[in-house]
Amino acid sequence: MIGVNSYVKRKQLFCIAVIMSLFSLLCIRVVYLMTVKASMYTTMALEVQQRERRIKAARGLIYDRNGKVIASNSTVCSISVIHSQIKDANKVIRILSEKLGIDRDEVEKKINKISVREIIKTNVPKNIGDEIRNCNLSGVKIDEDYKRYYPYGSLASKVLGFTGGDNQGIVGLEVKYDSYMKGTDGFIMTPTDAKGIEDEDALETRLEPIAGNNLWTSLDVNIQMYAEQIAYDALETKKANYVSVIVMNPNNGEILAMVNAPEFDLNNPYKLNYGSKLKKGTKKYQNELNKMWRNQCINDTYEPGSTFKIVTAAAALEEGVVKITDNFYCPGYKIVDDRRIRCHKVTGHGSEDFVHGTMNSCNPVFIEAGLRLGVDNYYKYLERFGLLYKTGIDLPGEAGTIIHKKEKVGNVELATMSFGQSFQITPIRFLATAATIINGGNAIIPHIAVAAKKSDGKIVKNFDYPIQDGVLSKDRSDELKGILEKVVSEGTGNKAYIEGIRIGGKTATSQKLPRNSGKYIASFMSFAPADDPKVISIIIVDEPKGTYYGGTVVGPMMKKLNENILPYLLDE
Repeated sequence: MIGVNSYVKRKQLFCIAVIMSLFSLLCIRVVYLMTVKASMYTTMALEVQQRERRIKAARGLIYDRNGKVIASNSTVCSISVIHSQIKDANKVIRILSEKLGIDRDEVEKKINKISVREIIKTNVPKNIGDEIRNCNLSGVKIDEDYKRYYPYGSLASKVLGFTGGDNQGIVGLEVKYDSYMKGTDGFIMTPTDAKGIEDEDALETRLEPIAGNNLWTSLDVNIQMYAEQIAYDALETKKANYVSVIVMNPNNGEILAMVNAPEFDLNNPYKLNYGSKLKKGTKKYQNELNKMWRNQCINDTYEPGSTFKIVTAAAALEEGVVKITDNFYCPGYKIVDDRRIRCHKVTGHGSEDFVHGTMNSCNPVFIEAGLRLGVDNYYKYLERFGLLYKTGIDLPGEAGTIIHKKEKVGNVELATMSFGQSFQITPIRFLATAATIINGGNAIIPHIAVAAKKSDGKIVKNFDYPIQDGVLSKDRSDELKGILEKVVSEGTGNKAYIEGIRIGGKTATSQKLPRNSGKYIASFMSFAPADDPKVISIIIVDEPKGTYYGGTVVGPMMKKLNENILPYLLDE
């Protein structure tokens, strides 16, 4: 009997110990939840008891250099429903379907969905949102939002880029400087009961949004308009694939205009800018959109042709292997190893000095200059002028130079490179190097953004772009400016000549691959005033129909551009 009592007592003690242990663990757990996890569960409780609605922040504006707004915001509305608060479902379905142009079945499906908040439609015009608000529909929320708006439509579309449905940058400056312009959203917290019904008498908690910073750029709306008009005229008359124009300050790299015609409508960026039977949403349609959005000035490479002769000239003169008084002879071709390389003038230019060889854009003269330099020296100057690298322009997707590896370059490759063939660069890369050659020898970084500022004008950040001086001696730069001025006044660029204005420049006609395709790129680079350049420009016409020579096709275009922009720029 004693043994039985002892066994019972031990069992009772064991049960008490287990119960005490469990109680202790429960106490520890309660203390843990009330202290360590208190913040988390408080937040969860508030989420059940409160409904949050975001207040979108206004995206920062984009300005041109004169203070004109080139990207702004328009007020739109987001329409949403809260299932638990809808009192008259049929009325809500009918009105939202009519006002928003949405199928009744789609609206019904959304309002019957049991969720905290169901969005019916975003980016609704404000007047439509106001009409719905005036209907006093229980359970329907109308929140004001912002949609990006571009007051100039397609102007500089491939530079500015656009935003998506969430107002986030997609391409161009919009994505490059998104972190500066996007702002910080606010919110409204509305108390609710356990069923999710909002308490009409309770005070809402509201945190105001913070608007994004404004982006100030070097673009000039007036110059951009002039340049686009000229590009579209050529696009129509020459039936070209595209026309690109860049206008830049050669002394600091500020881009004043960048055109890639045809441009696209920034306010409707998902619509192709030409007739297409492709079905929206298909892979082919998306591929066409990607092509339409491409910025040929920085995303695509091309053979620069004879405009690149200024690089060969600068290197040869700086290295001392050529003097401007040196004499050359052009019979219409030059034999290099086993290759007969033609001049554009098949009958030849005869005897000429280096200045006239440049004025005539004579291939044999520049082949000889390139051969005198040699491969090592040639690549030394390609690197010095930045041609083997990207410019670092503040736009996404810049392409790099496509060029022979130095160890694989022989006399023939060197000869063709000397007059701008057998390699490819971007238009912006060429223009940046051309600026170095004519600005006194200083390497610049092409750029568009100047500063980010708050709405009150307070500077958030000035964007700095270092300049590397001494890349080319000032004497050589001055010498080349004089030669290139004669190209326009007396040589192949004479169709760009303007009485009373000193202009320098260089023409080019590059044959596209394959060489027997009969397809060409006509281009022209110019700068003014020739003795003290304030502006440098390039115009490229891809596959012009009919006459395709750079001087003939692009010379008059460059003249028209300069006639419009030089008085405006030089009068500042």
